[in-house]
Amino acid sequence: MSAIEQTEAARPRGTRLPRRARRNQLLGAAQEVFVAQGYHAAAMDDIAERAGVSKPVLYQHFPGKLELYLALLDQHCEALLHSVRSALASTTDNKQRVAATMDAYFAYVEDPGGAFRLVFESDLTNEPAVRERVDKVSLECAEAISAVIAEDTGLSQDESMLLAVGLGGVSQVVARYWLSSKSAVPRDTAVALLTSLAWKGIAGFPLHGSDTH
Repeated sequence: MSAIEQTEAARPRGTRLPRRARRNQLLGAAQEVFVAQGYHAAAMDDIAERAGVSKPVLYQHFPGKLELYLALLDQHCEALLHSVRSALASTTDNKQRVAATMDAYFAYVEDPGGAFRLVFESDLTNEPAVRERVDKVSLECAEAISAVIAEDTGLSQDESMLLAVGLGGVSQVVARYWLSSKSAVPRDTAVALLTSLAWKGIAGFPLHGSDTH
């Protein structure tokens, strides 16, 4: 059950929940408010009301709005990284790996909770703690991709990282455009198109120790 689903299930005021369940409920409510209003317009009063709890209950778990936002950001950065790593590990066929990784980004932005907006479209990017987390997850996703590229092609770490940053960047930018433009192109078709584009480039590097791709 997602944090937002737990929020819906636990919304009636006065319900006593275990601490972990309450924290997840509050995070779900905060996500709804932050995604809808942005960080600056959101108020702790709004989040407490959305969760169906009093402000003192909210402050028992999170000392302030920034701490609450950062907890959400940590959660969703980890989710993206897990999705990318899982996609890379899902097959040993490199073209399918590219497709799975592209699809991981599309699935991430298509999630109905809109969590990707907290990571890629935050109105708090000038806050050092937020910028650090966003940069870190982008770097870690690229590192995961570059490790596969380096192993399979024999390219240097620096060369592999450049390619990986390009693949990850294209994936998330195109996925966000696809969602925001309400494209008539179905998700699986969009992923296939982007995979074809990326594969025509990455397949130009032969497998390490082999004449095949």
